[in-house]
Amino acid sequence: MSGAYVESGPMPAVSSWVKRFSELVPKDVEILDVACGAGRHGRFFRDRGNPVVMLDRNIAPVADMAADPDVQLVAFDLEAGRSWPLVDRRFGCVVVTNYLHRPIMRDIVAAVAPDGMLIYETFARGNEAFGRPRNPDFLLHNEELLTLCRPELRVIAFEDLTVTVLAPACIQRIAAIRNMPQIADI
Repeated sequence: MSGAYVESGPMPAVSSWVKRFSELVPKDVEILDVACGAGRHGRFFRDRGNPVVMLDRNIAPVADMAADPDVQLVAFDLEAGRSWPLVDRRFGCVVVTNYLHRPIMRDIVAAVAPDGMLIYETFARGNEAFGRPRNPDFLLHNEELLTLCRPELRVIAFEDLTVTVLAPACIQRIAAIRNMPQIADI
């Protein structure tokens, strides 16, 4: 079973969490949309003017974006046990929603450039009471996103809660920034 949680039907709206923190992301920095699915967040950032890299095992749902010179589509199975495909790249913003695969979580944090941002939102323990995903392998532990980000990133917002809008779900979400290292005056 995949770490991705995919809903069928029309493309869901952009996450309110992603929208909220997109205001802090400069419009000229490159965005990485991890496990992009149909590309709702990559499309959102591209519409803002950001160059976008869309990463997923199946890029067919975003193939319509291939002609855009500011969009890079990367077909890669994140769960195949191979090395992270973008090891030498850093991004002004890394976006992950409704996806959890613990073996790549450190790679996701490492992909955030200096002064870049991580915006992450996915399901947490307790969600099994509401529906999919139910498998604990795909549900975050208490404060797991905080542990993931620290000390490399500075957390600017974190929530671990049950939402009821659209459908009830237990989620965690975080927005965190990688600050530039300070150069000491000597």
